[in-house]
Amino acid sequence: MNPVSPRAAWKVWWKVAFLSFGGPAAQIAVMQRLIVEDKGWIGQDRFNHALNFCMLLPGPEAQQLATYLGWLMHGVRGALIAGIVFILPGAAVMLALSLLYVTVGQTGVVEGLLFGLKCAVLAIVAQALMRMSGKVVQGPAAGMIAAASFIAMFFFSLPFPLVILAAGLVGLILFRKGSVDPAAIDTPAVIGHRPWLWSLLAWMAPVAGLALLFGIQSVWTELAVLFSLLASLSFGGAYAALAWVAQFAVESREWLTATEMLDGLGLAETTPGPLVLVTQFIGFLAAWRNPGLLEPLLAGSLGGLLTTWVIFAPSFLWIFLLAPHVEKLRGNARISGALRGITAAVVGVIANLAAWFAINLLFAESRAIEGFGLDFDLPATSIDVWALALTVLAAVLLFLTRLGLVGTVLVMALLGWLVSWLAG
Repeated sequence: MNPVSPRAAWKVWWKVAFLSFGGPAAQIAVMQRLIVEDKGWIGQDRFNHALNFCMLLPGPEAQQLATYLGWLMHGVRGALIAGIVFILPGAAVMLALSLLYVTVGQTGVVEGLLFGLKCAVLAIVAQALMRMSGKVVQGPAAGMIAAASFIAMFFFSLPFPLVILAAGLVGLILFRKGSVDPAAIDTPAVIGHRPWLWSLLAWMAPVAGLALLFGIQSVWTELAVLFSLLASLSFGGAYAALAWVAQFAVESREWLTATEMLDGLGLAETTPGPLVLVTQFIGFLAAWRNPGLLEPLLAGSLGGLLTTWVIFAPSFLWIFLLAPHVEKLRGNARISGALRGITAAVVGVIANLAAWFAINLLFAESRAIEGFGLDFDLPATSIDVWALALTVLAAVLLFLTRLGLVGTVLVMALLGWLVSWLAG
């Protein structure tokens, strides 16, 4: 691992944060591109090792991966900077969109910009899939695991945790005889001062304080407890956990309507940062509708920020508590074999995202295919010519020019706005 100055890392983490559109697979692709390929700060094997570990944790895996990589480069300070910076742009945008939502209605004014961004994200995911598969899928066994993972998720909608667990078991069997050179394993960053304990206190202190101050049935305490549980139990990505969160928030507590929940998901899909930021929208509306003695917009803002805090604080706890032990396992051939299987499965997961994203972006409607265990979508309408054209252009800018990620994203956002303006 090459030495990195904190100043240089700070700049790159901000770039990662502002480009983290499109869900965890796209966000992982951005980190792979900027930190492994462009900067060479962390080797591919170590990146894969960190990624595989984060895939097994509850909560937003992309933010946890950023935290892990920051820890590897600069210890506790690096982890805090990387993890916090990763979510700041998305949290700020979601707060602004929530305020606009309850004051002026749905934010259609940015629809064109977001359309262009989506086209850029699809091209970024496709590029990441090609590059990562070339480096990770080494040999027929890894290729079979990647293909099986794609088939399991795209055609059969099998749960993400089940796919990852199966890939780890297959990798343990197929790759357990591989050798790991202990001399090639550098010493992990020294963390000291029990940062996991401080992370635990930072997470749980607001929850306990709100319960004592307002009682266990106040909206503030319920938000803190509900989303603390979500952060601890959300294995398998945001979609897997948001189903029961939506049921609780919409049906049990009536904090928002089903339509508002879908609007919140749409806003979260088009902002940088993890999809789980939709919980900030839920917390905003819950507190906005139950402000107590506070002004409603202020209460909503505080409710959204409280939700974001308890969702992401546990990520630092998991990294500080477990990462030092995970780093030591890099010398264990069996563990490395299992994680190698998971790495191959991640390629299939990214391929599944690319296929899903392409169907939903390039076609106005899709048709569900169900039966005999199958459960997947196929295009049901003709292709969106503008979406296809902008996606192809984004791919050209990424693959054939030196414009880079930031330039491509800005150009596509501008073109998306122009297309929307012409169509309107």
